[in-house]
Amino acid sequence: MTTTPLDEVDDRILLRRHVAGDREAFGEVYRRHRDRMWAVAVGVCGDRELAAEAVQEGFVSAFRRADSFRGDAQVTTWLHRIVVNASIDQIRKTRPTAELTDEVVSRAPAAPDSASRVDTRLAVHEALHSLPEGQRLALVLVDMHGLPVAEAAQVLDVAVGTVKSRCARGREALAAALVAAGFTDEGTSGAADTSDTPGHTDSKGGGHD
Repeated sequence: MTTTPLDEVDDRILLRRHVAGDREAFGEVYRRHRDRMWAVAVGVCGDRELAAEAVQEGFVSAFRRADSFRGDAQVTTWLHRIVVNASIDQIRKTRPTAELTDEVVSRAPAAPDSASRVDTRLAVHEALHSLPEGQRLALVLVDMHGLPVAEAAQVLDVAVGTVKSRCARGREALAAALVAAGFTDEGTSGAADTSDTPGHTDSKGGGHD
């Protein structure tokens, strides 16, 4: 009998194997998705130390709660939700202080002094983390990490229209904050816009954050 190598096994099957007692299955899930979850955590937290804590807590939680995975979404969506929640917990415990990913900085408007990358990082950090939490998370998932709006909605447990409107308002607020800080608005027009109908709201009240 031929056994399929772990790296060829579907994520859902790996989780089922883990729940059934396979000691190697979850390690493969971790290996596949740790880098992406790390990038998401850094984007949400804005700080590498907080992100490291969030990823660790997130995967420990996923390991322990694997039997709660219902299989009606992708495993990556389930992991995103867990790691985003862990990141939010870290932010609420400790004020983020430090480093931004290059993905965040690349979306900043041009600095008055283009050589001042440190100033750019600080300005983007302050502007991004001045946004309401819902807008910041939507931008991190959709604009910075390329999740489809529908998947981001699953991760954040809100309607698709809510994610679209949060992205639209977040982009506007981020650009305005950076312009007010002395940056030009030349670099903001290129920000990824994956929302088809910005401003759409829904019954969950997502149009107000």
